[in-house]
Amino acid sequence: MAPFCDHGAIALVQPVVNPDDGEMFSQAVGGLRHQPPVAGGATRQSSVHAGLEALAAAAPDIVLIHDAARPFADGALISRAIAAADKTGAAIPVIPVTDTIKQVDSDGDVIATPERARLRIAQTPQAFRFEAILEAHRRAVRERRDDFTDDAALVEWAGLTVATFEGDPANMKLTNPEDFVREEARLAAALGDVRTGTGYDVHAFGDGDHLMLCGVRVPHHRGFLAHSDGDVGLHALVDAILGALADGDIGSHFPPSDPQWKGVASDRFLAYAVERVAARGGRIAHLEVTLICERPKIGPLRDAMRNRIAEITGLPLSRVAVKATTSERLGFTGREEGIAATASATVRLPWSDGAAAVEQRSN
Repeated sequence: MAPFCDHGAIALVQPVVNPDDGEMFSQAVGGLRHQPPVAGGATRQSSVHAGLEALAAAAPDIVLIHDAARPFADGALISRAIAAADKTGAAIPVIPVTDTIKQVDSDGDVIATPERARLRIAQTPQAFRFEAILEAHRRAVRERRDDFTDDAALVEWAGLTVATFEGDPANMKLTNPEDFVREEARLAAALGDVRTGTGYDVHAFGDGDHLMLCGVRVPHHRGFLAHSDGDVGLHALVDAILGALADGDIGSHFPPSDPQWKGVASDRFLAYAVERVAARGGRIAHLEVTLICERPKIGPLRDAMRNRIAEITGLPLSRVAVKATTSERLGFTGREEGIAATASATVRLPWSDGAAAVEQRSN
């Protein structure tokens, strides 16, 4: 969903979700801009209709309908879809068929071999003039037609001509378990430059009535002495991510001498570090932070902290770890003069030419 939310020509993104998957959906799209999800129906067709009706008040000129089962759509494909719909009113992305296709009867015997040059594989996002596709769906409801496998077929039935535009071979649909295995292997090969960074931060206690720890406001009889909100957990994570990128440290990007960062919430620093990874074409595989303090007790807060970090970074909860330990009453943390934090980040980046050359030489 991120390529649609981030695309400059997309005004609204309307998710359609099975209500049973609401919590999983929220975790997966944390931080993305979108309309409140609407409940899907028993079929793809009814789910699309629900999404279109939710957009009726906004009445957009063009609507793009995309399957969540195709997670690899990119900005270029979205731009082509918008341009095609603007020109023709109804258009779908397609890719050529490379295999020979056979038509068979009910016994499995071949009865025809269609001309491959005239065949195409249909993809999404499929793009339409909004009023036309909404009316086609409403007509299908009136006439009790619910057997269309995609929106292009429904529009064809309604009497409109559907144009095609260049699809993307990488925009494949994930349907069967083997599809996931194949695409995970492809992504692993593409993001084969695995980096690990570490971070450390410490802040002393001062006056105050709460602490910010891993993005969570924690009531306490002391506060942090810090230029920002003093969130040692998030600061350590930022340094770990920047370290994995070999991109300086938190002080070089957000210098304490700069008054604009005075008292700012540290979630902005972490979101920035995540954006630096995305700008390099990479993704974060895992984050871990350890808080070192006598008090407050971290155990009861651990899940809230993990959830907050996952929300800021857009990571699944299973890829975020928060731990805590004491220093056995030794040192400044043992004397409860402040809190320290260590962190690690595992980042996957595309191989650069130089990195690939080094890898080849080492082999």
